[in-house]
Amino acid sequence: MANAMSILFEALSPMNLLLAVLGVLGGTIIGALPGLSATMAIAVLVPFTFVMDPASGLIMLGAIYTGAVYGGAFAAILVNTPGTPSAIATTFDGYPMAKRGDGDLAVTLATIASVVGGLIGAVLLITLAPKLATLALAFQSTEYFWLAILGLTLIATLSEGNLVKGLIGGMFGLFLSMIGVAVIGGDTRFTGGMPSMLGGIDIVAALIGLYCIPVLIGLVASPDKHLEPTEARGFRLLEALGISVRNWFNLLRSSLIGTIVGILPGAGGSIASLVAYAEARRASPRSDNYGKGEPGGILSTESANNATVGGGFIPTLVLGIPGTPPDAVIMGALMVQGIRVGPSLFQSGDDTVYVFMTGLIVATLLMLPVGLIVGRYAFRFITNVPKAMLVPLIAFMTVIGSFAIHANPHDVVVMVVLGVIGWAVGRAGFGASPIVLGLVLGQIAEQGFMRAWMIGGARGDFLGQLLVNRPISWGIVALILLTMCLPLLRLRRSRRAAGGQTTGLGLVTEDRRVDRTGLVGAAAFLALAVWMLVQASGLSTMAAAFPYAVGAVLLALSLLQIARSLRGHAGTSTDAASPPGTVRGLLLGVTMLGWAIVFPHLGMFVTSLIACTVLMMTGQFGRLTAQRFAAYLVGIVVMVGIFYLLLDQVLNVPLPPALLF
Repeated sequence: MANAMSILFEALSPMNLLLAVLGVLGGTIIGALPGLSATMAIAVLVPFTFVMDPASGLIMLGAIYTGAVYGGAFAAILVNTPGTPSAIATTFDGYPMAKRGDGDLAVTLATIASVVGGLIGAVLLITLAPKLATLALAFQSTEYFWLAILGLTLIATLSEGNLVKGLIGGMFGLFLSMIGVAVIGGDTRFTGGMPSMLGGIDIVAALIGLYCIPVLIGLVASPDKHLEPTEARGFRLLEALGISVRNWFNLLRSSLIGTIVGILPGAGGSIASLVAYAEARRASPRSDNYGKGEPGGILSTESANNATVGGGFIPTLVLGIPGTPPDAVIMGALMVQGIRVGPSLFQSGDDTVYVFMTGLIVATLLMLPVGLIVGRYAFRFITNVPKAMLVPLIAFMTVIGSFAIHANPHDVVVMVVLGVIGWAVGRAGFGASPIVLGLVLGQIAEQGFMRAWMIGGARGDFLGQLLVNRPISWGIVALILLTMCLPLLRLRRSRRAAGGQTTGLGLVTEDRRVDRTGLVGAAAFLALAVWMLVQASGLSTMAAAFPYAVGAVLLALSLLQIARSLRGHAGTSTDAASPPGTVRGLLLGVTMLGWAIVFPHLGMFVTSLIACTVLMMTGQFGRLTAQRFAAYLVGIVVMVGIFYLLLDQVLNVPLPPALLF
């Protein structure tokens, strides 16, 4: 008991508490800015921890990590753009709540859920780490393949209105993940002969583009406000607590799901939040409200993705296998401090690791006051800032966020191009979430598939290795089939209750008009599938196996969607934007593409001022007085200057040499 008390007192020392507060605050802000990831923040600050007491330095790194995972919910709720991949599912109900004026309540719910999930994950880390780590060892390459497919089917079935379009989006995301050098085989694939594509498509740059650019185009397409302005209602803490208490089992279940998924190296918060969201929707009597602003959706996703923090440290500390990039960085910091991770860690007698884990609990608790205060002012700022300033602010964050990942201007171009593609396919009913998840899970799926291919090929039993010989795979495949069937049954039941007819896939047949935009989109994906198969024929067997499989599935799904579109099954609203909105959207896209191409040559600061000014005019509706124009220009100069100094002086991101600055 004395030893436990000394660990607690050390974790609660004034210096460690201050470092935890600063870490949570900094991590929350970084997580809310698309592109500025927890990995980047931890990597930048690791050298500073070498001169600190080991426990203090590790507490600060852990606080930054947990704060960044939570911070991704802010952008997901307020601008429909997940700050981190683990917050993708938070957009499903968070943004609809913000749109109807409940953004403050959504942020408070996300804060409570994050604290609950983080606490459960951290407590399980302390109490059950060695036992839970054995679970990770039971998963082999085959299980990781099926786990990735489960993630894809979950996001596809959660796609509003059309299962086939969701699956096509997932296949397109898998294609994006294969661009560059093959994971196994080493062949160059689908680069179009461009050397800049050899490194593939960065996940965070793609996430920023696919979510942010369509939002920006939507902002300039209409004079309406981005979010409904509401009267100041404070934190709405009691209301959120009441909702959380009524959803206590959802919180507990989702936190356990997040911890278990977090134990699996490479799975991460994106899969955990999707699995928890799908299970919450399946079990809820209000399942029809999910995707329309249901508080239970936010509680499930945020508790799950924050529980993965504690879960991810279990294989990191016990097995020396980091589950995520931030885990790897923190493991490196532990080793530099002389702490050897592995099975003997908890028998070594070194209390530093226990102080670190206790500090993780303290940092999680600190998320409540920090998150409530930041969330209150963030929501008020987003709802009150003029659209003429909001557009250049978000656009500038997308550019510096995608550039800061690898200090590579090519990532900015990829971000803009994928964003325009995401906007175009979104108008045809193909959502961004399946595409992003396909990209996130692509390498996991391919590695698992190819390892099963090699092991099964050596044994002469590929299908047996992929499915029959692995009991854990049976359970995951059963979940995949269940997630595919339940939405169809639910749709069929709801349509029958409404008096409409349904197709064999459980989708409505009331509107028999040809889905023209869906038809064009499906035809484009069909052409892509044919091109993939042709390109794969020139690759080695190892590099071509997975592209062949993905291309064949994409081909079949595209043909099915073409038939459905001709029969009038749109499934998703495809209302066209007004001509003025379309022109403004195209102007925004051209401006950002030109910005991405020019800034490496002329300089980040000058080109950002010019581009933000153009975007400010694009987002301005109505008469603009000279006084307001001058105020907007001052705001743009201040904004660009602050972020420029942040990149150059604080984060030490190497800016490209240019004619100007």
